[in-house]
Amino acid sequence: MKCTLKLIALGAVVLAIGLSPVFALIGSSAHDFQVAWSNGEICAPCHTPHNATGLTGAPLWSRADPGSSYTAYPSGGTMDATDAGAAPGGASLLCLSCHDGTVALGLFQGGNAETTDMGDVGTGSGDFGLNLSNDHPISITYNTALSVTDTGLNDPATTVSGLPGGGFITGDLLFSNKVECASCHDVHNTATIDKLLVKSNAGSALCLTCHNK
Repeated sequence: MKCTLKLIALGAVVLAIGLSPVFALIGSSAHDFQVAWSNGEICAPCHTPHNATGLTGAPLWSRADPGSSYTAYPSGGTMDATDAGAAPGGASLLCLSCHDGTVALGLFQGGNAETTDMGDVGTGSGDFGLNLSNDHPISITYNTALSVTDTGLNDPATTVSGLPGGGFITGDLLFSNKVECASCHDVHNTATIDKLLVKSNAGSALCLTCHNK
């Protein structure tokens, strides 16, 4: 019994050590909700160990599918992506389960079910609403074929991302070859850059990773 307790205690210490950098990075960032909504549990607003919602794109997701109909960035004009104008999906739906302003931030598994939505607690810039036509397109396919059609884009398969490790855009910034919210935003703040960006946009560096202008 003593041996079992020691192993449990050791496991708890190792877990705490392993997670502490994550706490430090999310803590005090725009995604730190531990005081307002989750009674000190910094991971709880997004993840749950039990009864996850089943939304794919992140492990054990704690929030419901927003189930909303969105107005996407319009196809045509400057958009050459074949699936431009399609409804957002994949990893971006995880973000929109908070950021479309329709679901209270406290409505997660084990949350306090408060009724305040993003529009009431944010400054406005974080509440996109259902009209995404004036925001960067998401859930669009970005591949070599698109970069051939649209010469204003770099080839994602051969252009380095600029992220640690020296990988290419396809592997570092895309999700199944699609541009999603997390292509530009680091939700866990591991890069510790303003606006939760995956890399600095000084001199438009982040934009120019993909855009050949």
